[in-house]
Amino acid sequence: MGYRKLGRNTSHRQAMLRNLVTSLIKDERIKTTETRAKEVKSIADKMITLAKRGDLAARRQALRFVYDENVVRKLFDTIGPKYDDRSGGYTRIIKMGYRQGDAAKIVILELV
Repeated sequence: MGYRKLGRNTSHRQAMLRNLVTSLIKDERIKTTETRAKEVKSIADKMITLAKRGDLAARRQALRFVYDENVVRKLFDTIGPKYDDRSGGYTRIIKMGYRQGDAAKIVILELV
């Protein structure tokens, strides 16, 4: 398979990933588990690539995925132009350790 199921059904997984990507773009840094971060990283990179394109069709594609209109505005107005000279790898994963309750690997996912 090409993606991780994350122990959720399709609609729940998509909603969770959309929320995480929206939060990442809004706050430019989120704290989550390693497997979720790896899944969100690829989606966020695709969103930033859309923002670099900058046309109306790309903006509408981003609006279809990201929940908040203000976040899409930030993505296209500030984040996209910031990475114009970069060809990929817009996010970085920093490992933090293990979560107390279930020993899941916790990471910080942030925009470079």
